[in-house]
Parts: sequence; C-alpha cells; structure tokens
Amino acid sequence: MRFSLATWNINSVRLRIDLVSRFLTEQAPDVLCLQETKCRDSEFPLSAFHKLGYPHVAICGQKGYHGVAIASKIPFLENGRRDFCAKGDARHLTVTLAPLPERPITLHNFYVPAGGDEPDPAINPKFAHKLAFLDEMAEWMQTDKIAERDAIIVGDLNIAPLETDVWNHKALLKVVSHTPIEVEKLGRVLAAGPWVDALRHHIAPEEKLYTWWSYRSPDWAKANKGRRLDHIWVSESLKRHLDGLAIFRESRGWERPSDHVPVLVHLNLAG
Repeated sequence: MRFSLATWNINSVRLRIDLVSRFLTEQAPDVLCLQETKCRDSEFPLSAFHKLGYPHVAICGQKGYHGVAIASKIPFLENGRRDFCAKGDARHLTVTLAPLPERPITLHNFYVPAGGDEPDPAINPKFAHKLAFLDEMAEWMQTDKIAERDAIIVGDLNIAPLETDVWNHKALLKVVSHTPIEVEKLGRVLAAGPWVDALRHHIAPEEKLYTWWSYRSPDWAKANKGRRLDHIWVSESLKRHLDGLAIFRESRGWERPSDHVPVLVHLNLAG
C-alpha cells in the first residue's frame, strides 16, 4: 500500500486554485495539506477539490490571514484543531485517516508564525509569538505523547534549521527563520516526538535543500537564494515506511506562483 502526502504553502487558495488544480491533476497525492489559505471557511473553494477527486476536506480558516486545510481521497475518522497561544489564529488542523483499515494515522498540519523582521522578542511581538508557539508545540507533544502512535506533522514551520537549508548560513544567522534561537526551539519540537525529518531522511544533511524563494528576488531561479521552510516529519513507527520524496521546484516558475513549492513524500505501508 503506497500512500502519498503533499504539503504546500499556497499563499491564498482562491487566488491560486488553478495552480492547486494543476498540481493535483499532475501528481494526484492521496492527501494535500495547505497553509496560508487566507480565507474564511465559507469562502474556501470546496467544489474545485471535489471535482478533482478529493471529497474529504477539513478547513481551519480566517479572513485574510493564515489558514490551513487538508484535502484527501481518504475519509477522515476524526478531525480537530488547537488554538496555540490562545490567539484565535487558524494555524493548526489535525485529522485521523486510515490508508489501511487496521492502521490509522494522525496528521497535523501547521502554519507556524513567520515572526516578523526583527529577531528580538523584547521589541518584536511577532517574534515573541513565534518563540512561544514553538515552546507550546514542544510541551504539547511531550504531554500528549503525539508521536507515540502513527503520526505525521507537515507544514510551513517557517524555520530553516540546517546550514544547508539556507543559501548562506553566515549571512542569515541574524535573519528571522534561521536564527540560533529559532533553530534550537525547532530542535526541541523535533526531539519532543521524537520525530523523523522525512526530507532529510532521503536527502543527506550535507546537500543544499530549499522549498521557498523570496518574491523580492528579480530572478529567483538564477540567484537561487532559497530556504527550506516547509517540512514533513513522521513518527519513529513510520520511519521504515518512508519510500520516496519529491520537491516541485518548477512550480515556483508557474504563472502567479506561491513563493513556496509543494513537497511530497511516499510511504509504503505494506508489511
């Protein structure tokens, strides 16, 4: 049983529904997780997903900002959401589904706060919020033992943890998304599972790996000043089932693209 799962910060699902349709038509993952949907639940383009063969859709949205969604070919056994930092933001969504009847998997879709521009929590409330969000993630995972059963975390975690996850480690040490304190706190979240970084399971830590290229670059492909902000982690119980990875860099060059690209993993759940 080969199960495929993709994650993509779409940066407005309504604006880029044609790109989503293209991706789902060409790649047809079993499940697609989206971040930054930027619309209320009532405005989400459900019919487009249904027409593409994704009848099961869970949504956690708000007007104009944030928002996460999960579209699936496989029915949901249950779904829910957690309000991190008690801010009322639409940044987390969870579903349980069963690619195999005897093996349910709990899936968590996250959009971690970006953190603003200044990496100092004393003067930047957005950065303070990001650090608090990460602390709550780690504590929750330890307390609720999230990874002790078959589980997957995906999403735009807004941190590039490794030196090879950014185009220039030294240049970005004081840039939000790669500062030492963010990397340390994300490491605590990873260890709280413990989780397996599926992308780095397939691609050696020594290799450069990006999933995001800024809109500010006039020629993003030539400059290639990327960062790996998008992640897929699996519980230790699913590690041996990891069976392939694809990063769709070419989508960054599509018309009116997101600044993030889709990331897809395969799991072979047989045996």
